[in-house]
Amino acid sequence: MTLTTYLLYVAAVALLILTPGPTMLMCMTNALNHGPRKAMTSVAGSVAAVLCVMLLSAMGLGALLAASETAFTVAKLIGAAYLIWLGIKTFRSEAAVFDGTAKDDSPSQRRSFFLRGFLVGASNPKAVLFFAAFFPQFLNPAAPFVPQFAILALTFMAFEFTVLTCCALGVSRIAPLLRSSRAVRWFNRVSGGLFTLMGSLLLFTRRHT
Repeated sequence: MTLTTYLLYVAAVALLILTPGPTMLMCMTNALNHGPRKAMTSVAGSVAAVLCVMLLSAMGLGALLAASETAFTVAKLIGAAYLIWLGIKTFRSEAAVFDGTAKDDSPSQRRSFFLRGFLVGASNPKAVLFFAAFFPQFLNPAAPFVPQFAILALTFMAFEFTVLTCCALGVSRIAPLLRSSRAVRWFNRVSGGLFTLMGSLLLFTRRHT
């Protein structure tokens, strides 16, 4: 993999990650409602999901989803159902902005937010197809696969972590401006609606678009 190829990859990754999506929305919502620590735990879950998706694509799951309509449909329904459920839960959540006084940071709480981030990050089966189609374009078939995969994967994860962290911490910084329950209630309603919309749109996606 040449430097030019790598720079093209970096540009493509930056464009992809900076495009708003479910993980970015989730991190912002968690930061506003639960504070930066729990939001960062969900960021860690999302980044872990990205790594798993890339590994699954490398192991051939992307080819399976591309070849099997049934496998793709099952994965799509599971991902869409989770996003819609999360949207309804967020829409109906209590209007309570994080004020820095909450002390509940138990291991079970951390696991819950990590799992939420992981599930949102892994909820779209098209992500597996994307990586299955995206990575090969930047790999040199004449060079060893593992070092190239490691570089591309670590680059993607670093961008993902940086962008999601900026979103989470940025929203945490402006949270004091949104202390009113009315503002938080509307933020949760908009976020819940967007989660539900993303899940609904996922139901209409096809393997080949």
